[in-house]
Amino acid sequence: MELYLIRHGIAEEKREDIKDEERKLTKEGKQKTEKVAQRLAELDLKFDYILTSPLVRAHQTAEILVKAGLGHQLEESTHLAPEGNISAWIADWLEPKTQTSKISPETKLALVGHEPDLGNWAELLVWGEAKGSILLKKAGTIGIKVPETATPLGISQMFLLIPPKYLL
Repeated sequence: MELYLIRHGIAEEKREDIKDEERKLTKEGKQKTEKVAQRLAELDLKFDYILTSPLVRAHQTAEILVKAGLGHQLEESTHLAPEGNISAWIADWLEPKTQTSKISPETKLALVGHEPDLGNWAELLVWGEAKGSILLKKAGTIGIKVPETATPLGISQMFLLIPPKYLL
């Protein structure tokens, strides 16, 4: 399976009068994210599923990916909210439960979320531990090949790390 970790676009600054989960993409954030999504589409990247954090800025980013034709099946996942648990996500999405599992070896899955969580998840999948070394820029993308095993932690392979400036 190919797993793409995508950070949300540029969002409103933190303020006391707005809850963190309600912060939206800025005009610049929408524009840059749309350009990144268009470039990914030009590279013929398509996702079977796009999972997003329930926070507004991540959901808006995921909707931009859908609008650009990168996928059409959009689902929210509480695991992608800040401080989400990768082991719980793996149990829900990757561990085979039935013969009708959504995930196959050919699946391309996009996860739209937040930092430092996505960088930590990438490190856990590739190295088996989070070292705080990978920083995913806003609207950036990490691609990871996840093997067919019960636990892909520490044995996955990163094949893509694109900061948005290389796609704009």
